[in-house]
Amino acid sequence: MMTDFQKRIDKAKKLIEKADCVIIGAGAGLSTAAGFEYSGQIFDKYFSDFKEKYGFNDMYSGGFYPFKTQEEKWAYWSRYVYLNRYKNKDNKLYKKLLDFVQSKDYFVITTNVDHQFQLAGFDKNRLFYMQGDYGLFQCSLPCHNKTYDNEKQILNMVEKQKDMKIPASLIPKCPVCGRDMEMNLRSDERFVQDEGWYQHARLYNDFIEKSNDKFRVLIEIGVGYNTPGIIKFPFEQMTFYNEKTYLIRINKEYATCPREIRDKTILFNEDVEMILNNLK
Repeated sequence: MMTDFQKRIDKAKKLIEKADCVIIGAGAGLSTAAGFEYSGQIFDKYFSDFKEKYGFNDMYSGGFYPFKTQEEKWAYWSRYVYLNRYKNKDNKLYKKLLDFVQSKDYFVITTNVDHQFQLAGFDKNRLFYMQGDYGLFQCSLPCHNKTYDNEKQILNMVEKQKDMKIPASLIPKCPVCGRDMEMNLRSDERFVQDEGWYQHARLYNDFIEKSNDKFRVLIEIGVGYNTPGIIKFPFEQMTFYNEKTYLIRINKEYATCPREIRDKTILFNEDVEMILNNLK
């Protein structure tokens, strides 16, 4: 007897096979499913000294801690960025997702900032990192709308830090005004949307516009309610207003949808890797 899960898988398969194009919307739940943890053993392994001194219990919380000095701040952030951006990790789940869609006309919009889509081999011209990138610095003011690759500086900070501090000479400074640099992550109105950000925003919006009349499948994975206006609500609106647009929503905690689009939505709250394995 066919289970409800199998029925949903078969229905999703048919939609994707029929689709002229696929749009992936990915949130933090995808990286969590791929094993990118911000707390627990990984935090205790790399940040036990910060945990003991400052009392926070996960990397995310530590990112908001008001460190007294830039030397301490960048000792913390360099480890954070190294682990989540530059340290080699097995991102096989992202690669499975690529195998799944690469034969289709696709585009990805994500609130994730860990660069895993591009590291897995997704075409960078089909990606829109809406909220920034761990691999970029910006001026803290900012005095200009430009970002800077930070790999060399981050690795240098990790290598040379001692007693939870980096040498003062390694504190990143803006090359234009001399102020301290910040991570290029959207947390307030100072977030820099540089030329690359606007370029990829245009590519995404053009893809949406050109696909409005096509048979289109939206695959939303791990998107919560922190910033629902970026992916979740727009995907629901596209599904509602476009006759040939369908939504596949994969979310362990929020596998729901508005009743107006229930007949055009397939909901999964199962494990992401299991779902992708069955769809493929």
